[in-house]
Amino acid sequence: MVYQATDKIEKNTKEALARNAAATQAVLDMMARLRDPQCGCPWDVEQTFATIAPYTIEEAYEVADAIERADMPALKEELGDLLFQVAFHARMAEEHGAFDFADVAQALADKMIERHPHVFSEAGDGRTAEQQTLAWETLKAEKRAAKGAPSLLDDVAMALPALMRAEKLTKRAARINFDWPTPDEVLEKLEEELAELHDARVREDHEALTEEMGDILFVMANLARKLKVDPEEALRRANAKFTRRFQYIERALAEQGRTGPQPLDDMEAMWLEAKRAERK
Repeated sequence: MVYQATDKIEKNTKEALARNAAATQAVLDMMARLRDPQCGCPWDVEQTFATIAPYTIEEAYEVADAIERADMPALKEELGDLLFQVAFHARMAEEHGAFDFADVAQALADKMIERHPHVFSEAGDGRTAEQQTLAWETLKAEKRAAKGAPSLLDDVAMALPALMRAEKLTKRAARINFDWPTPDEVLEKLEEELAELHDARVREDHEALTEEMGDILFVMANLARKLKVDPEEALRRANAKFTRRFQYIERALAEQGRTGPQPLDDMEAMWLEAKRAERK
């Protein structure tokens, strides 16, 4: 029975490998055809790393949205769209003679094996999740030092959404204890920044308003980190909540046959109705 089970597992593994290989090759063949200068798609042919990058970011957020909605069919589709972005970048790199899709996949496998010796070494070392996180960060720090990176902040990607990058910057700085001890100090800093924003508003200094607003958002990202809240997730939830309640107002107005701008008091009352309905 053991041998039969083993044979079945091996057969299933071989079938899965063959299916994965065929599907991956189909993606790569499709991408090559789209980028073919003679018979490809004109739009795809003229794209560059820079023009495609915004789509890559957008697709990653659509994956996150599908996960948040627990929509598995949408997640399958969005993961496919994200894979298309990877294939697109890899194809352009191959055309430049830099690397190809196989190099990307192999580099990923090598990196993950290197960073998980507790999993892939023969004996393993029994690390906890917390210990593994610390070991991972230590290894990345060693990699930065080997590259001659002079600052802890050097490899915090510039292309990250500003709120997410702010949280990562403060997290990096905290590694050498450049951090407020508790959230209370961050809240005090927030009050200070709000006062400075008010002062800039009184002076009608738009440049100062922009700077102070940035400071407030940066402090808020830091506060979220101190409270162990993902600021991007928190803001996404707030966006979703606003959307739900505003659409409730739109439906209520439509049911009353009302269009165009409406009295704010009426819409505020509908907003509160939407809020109460969500709590039931």
